[in-house]
Parts: sequence; structure tokens; C-alpha cells
Amino acid sequence: MDISNDIRYAGVNDHEVDLFEGQYAVKNGMSYNSYVIMDEKIAVMDTVDARFTHEWLDNIEAATGSRKPDYLIIQHMEPDHSANIANFMNVYKDTKIVSSAKAFVMMKQFFGTDFEDRRIIVAEGDTLNLGRHELAFVTAPMVHWPEVIVTYDSYEKVLFSADGFGKFGALDVSEDWADEARRYYIGIVGKYGAQVQRLLKKASTLDIQTICPLHGPVLKENLGYYLGLYNTWSSYNVEEAGIVIAYTSIYGNTRKAVEALADKLRVKGCPQVVIYDLARCDMSSAVADAFRYGKLILATTTYNADIFPFMREFIEHLTERNYQNRFVGLIENGSWAPLAAKTMKQMLEGCKKLTFADTTVHIHSALNEESSAQLDALADEFCKNYLAQHDETADKNDLTALFKIGYGLYVVTSNDGKKDNGLIVNTVTQVTNTPNRIAVTINKDNYSHHIIKQTGIMNINCLSTDAPFKVFENFGFQSGRTVDKFAGCSPLRSDNGLVFLPRYINSFMSLKVEQYVDLDTHGMFICTVTEARVISNVETMTYNYYQSNVKPKPDTEGKKGYVCVVCGYVYEGDELPDDFVCPLCKHGVSDFEKIG
Repeated sequence: MDISNDIRYAGVNDHEVDLFEGQYAVKNGMSYNSYVIMDEKIAVMDTVDARFTHEWLDNIEAATGSRKPDYLIIQHMEPDHSANIANFMNVYKDTKIVSSAKAFVMMKQFFGTDFEDRRIIVAEGDTLNLGRHELAFVTAPMVHWPEVIVTYDSYEKVLFSADGFGKFGALDVSEDWADEARRYYIGIVGKYGAQVQRLLKKASTLDIQTICPLHGPVLKENLGYYLGLYNTWSSYNVEEAGIVIAYTSIYGNTRKAVEALADKLRVKGCPQVVIYDLARCDMSSAVADAFRYGKLILATTTYNADIFPFMREFIEHLTERNYQNRFVGLIENGSWAPLAAKTMKQMLEGCKKLTFADTTVHIHSALNEESSAQLDALADEFCKNYLAQHDETADKNDLTALFKIGYGLYVVTSNDGKKDNGLIVNTVTQVTNTPNRIAVTINKDNYSHHIIKQTGIMNINCLSTDAPFKVFENFGFQSGRTVDKFAGCSPLRSDNGLVFLPRYINSFMSLKVEQYVDLDTHGMFICTVTEARVISNVETMTYNYYQSNVKPKPDTEGKKGYVCVVCGYVYEGDELPDDFVCPLCKHGVSDFEKIG
């Protein structure tokens, strides 16, 4: 298989393996990918599992013909990629091996030699010229071992991504990429989200047209989709709206409660309810879906003054992988001394940004009138935002939405008659309560100001603390005149026809402009409230919270110049031009600070 005119596939498919890394079921096998770059010099990228030595060496020979490889590049030392290093070097005795310093230490551990007389040690920023192809090496420590490097071919714009963007499944089997890539990522790499985020930041500076991972298919089209999923997974954000119920049940009573709850959730508008019997399911799938969806309900029995072993294992998988930023509900069953809810909550105490439901369901042996009422209350809590999002179930006059206003951050949505628009603002104030009037101040340079001046209507979306930085990038760092900020979305609409955000808000209000006040550079819109919905009880995103917890810290180490206090963009240079405009957030020099 040719990746391009110069890059050839030399990997193998494994249909003998049943458990990858001894724990992950792989019904469709596994691929171990290796690549050959043909140029004036020939480079082989990584090896394969020890059980496929001769098949792989045959593939190398077929790819190179009568020529011999000049370099063997090792990006990752796990044995499924490195097991044949010594075999290869014994066959090709003039080949040099290229890898990181830490990888050569591991080679000595695995093979008894670090190939001192034939090695080339590379670090961040080093390059290797093959002729037309110049390979640049990028360190990726703890993605997911400390020695990992990835390699960028600037000639064909190919990223050799090591274990990044890999998936379970052999290449001769057709299956959905996301499901098996998610299970692979969460199970194997999930603990190291911060490290993956750093690698994605490095990758964002490269023009990548093809991704060649060490497992799974080569990715050539719609790379934004794959990069977007990796950004979501590694930042622990919610991928899809839905609820996972993970349970254990000894005699069936807890299972009956779970099934009853699932029915209630569906009736109340939950778009996806996924149920896992932890004693019988594929544990890795349950863990992956707990990260995929935004809400999780745990239901189990008290067992030996603890919790049922499969539930303990499940929660340990979550905490090991830095489970966070989710809404969690608890159901416990116990015939005489129930402790399950307390134990589960204690196990999750170290997780960041978990919000627990106010209602805990206490079942004493079997459901009764009291515990059934608790199930109803839990379903109401979990479906509050779904109910508020749909016209037929929403309370459209819930003026407690006004209580969500603070010195916070908001997305103002509007429509110019052709497309929807959105803008980040932090100047929203309730000015009177009889009648309820809201003041919204917007810079005249913003396209939204122009639209609202013409249409007289807007929606104010109160951002909640679970909003990721991508929300601010989308609505704050680009103009709605030139960009469709809702492209690819299926928007939800209020009665005035305008969009409200399906995620990351705790309320929204529809406003009608009653008065306009000209404030020179800004315009203030005095508005009445025509609709108000409370979506969730998650705290409102304040400006301080955004600065401390959401906005990425700028990478200024070792740099000389100026940093944008709004988005973190770094301008390197002795002097910042007076007319300089930040290329990311479009703010001027007044929002830059000198580094150091």
C-alpha cells in the first residue's frame, strides 16, 4: 500500500490477538504500522510486534527493492512497535538507528545494547535530511511513554504521530473510526491529557495534510474532525450530550431501578441513555463512554461494608484517567447498612470539576414509594437542561434566570437575516426589576452591534464554568461578518427565532431593545426580557474564573517580546508596533504586556 509516491506502508495486521496490552478486547484485531520513506536516503519508521518479524522484514524488502535502508527511526519503545529493532539491525548492518536519548536507554534494557556505534540521538527541533524529504522531530514525553517522539515530513506534510490518532482494529476490517479510537485513547492515553494538549499545540503550527499513526488507518481527509476529537478528549470536555448509567446488581433490584430511571430520562428528553452492567460489559467501553458523555449515574450495592468489586474497578479506571468536568448522580442499595453512595463519592473526591446531583437515591432492598420518588427527582435534575431546551417542556418565564447574571462572560447571539452570529461580552447588567430590564453594552466595531441596532433583538447566553476555551476562540476571536460561527451546528432556537447555545450555558434570556444609549466607542442597549430559561445549576463563568482556569497560560519561557492579555498570543521582538493587531483575538497594543 502506497501512502504517496515516496511513502510506502510496511505494517502488518494481527488477527490472533484477543486482548491488546492484556486487557482491551479487540474483536477486529490490531494493526502494527510501519512506513518506508523512499528518497536519496531511505528511512524506515518503527518496527512491529515480535510475532510478525519475517512478514514485516518481507514488507520492508518489497518496499525498498534492491536498495538498503539508511535509517531506522524509532518513535516509541513499547514492544508492539520496537520488538524487531535488533532483528532489523542484524539484517541491515549499515543502517543507523535514530531515536531519543531515553529510547536508547530502553533499548539497552530490552536488547542488551544501545547500538552506540550506529545511533543518532535526536531531540526537539532536530532534523534529518533524506533528499527531498526533511524530517523534523518533535518530543512528546508521556504521550504516553517518556521517550516518545513524533516526526514531521515537511516535503509531503505528513505527521508520523506515534501512538497518537491510533485505534483498535486491523486495517483489513471496516469499522467506525471514532468508537475504537476513543476506546483506545481513553484507555491507553487518557491519563495524559495535559501532555496531549501540549503536543496538539505544537502540531497546530504545522501544515499537516496526512497523519500516519502506529495503529489504525492513515488519515488524509477531514483532519479537522480527528484533531477536534483529540482536543476534546485531551481537554476532558464533553463530546456528546447524553447520560451513562453504570451499575452492578446482585439479585436484580438495582437493575430494575436503573431500567426505571432510564425510561424516565428518555421521557424527559435525554438524547442518549447508555446503560452498562459492569459485571458483564466490556469495561473499556463503559469507561470510554463515561468520558464521551457529560453526565454519569453510578448505581451499586453495599458489599462487605464497601461497594461491589466491579463498581470499584470502574471508578478506579475513571480516577486513574483524570475524570473531570461532569455531572454525577448516585444510587445505592443496601438491606441494613447502606454505605455505597458515601464510598463512591469519596472515591471521586480527587476529581476536578465534578458536580454531584442534589438527590441521592437510597434503595433498601427493593424500590418502594420513597425511593421511586427519589428516582423521579434524580431524573428531573439530570434532564433539567433537556427540558429547558425544548419548546414543549420549557418554562419560558423562569425569571430566576436573572439570578445568573453577574460580572460574568456571555455569548450574545443575533441574526443578520442571512446567518446566525455570536459575540463574547462581559457587560450585561440588570438595571430594573419592575419591569425586568437588562443593559447590554457592545463595542461599535463589532458586527453584532450593527446587527442588533438594525433588528432590535438578541439572546444573552450565560456561560457556565464548564465552557472550554474553544467557545471563546469561536465567538471572541473572529468576526461574524466574515465567519459563520455556527457552521456545522444544528442550532436550538428561542421564540424570537434566535439561536441559544446547546452547551456550556446555565441560562439564556431573549431581549427586545427598548432604548439605545450612545457611549462614544460603545453602544448600550436597554432591553426588556421576552423569554428566560434556566438550563442548569452550574456556576456562571466569571471573568476571574476565565482568567484563572480557562484561558491557556501563554508560553513565554525563554522569549522576549510582548504577550496579549486577552488570548495569550506572544509577539517576539524588541518593540511592538503602535498599529499592531493581535492575529488571534484582534485586540490592539493596549492589551499587550511586555514579557518579563
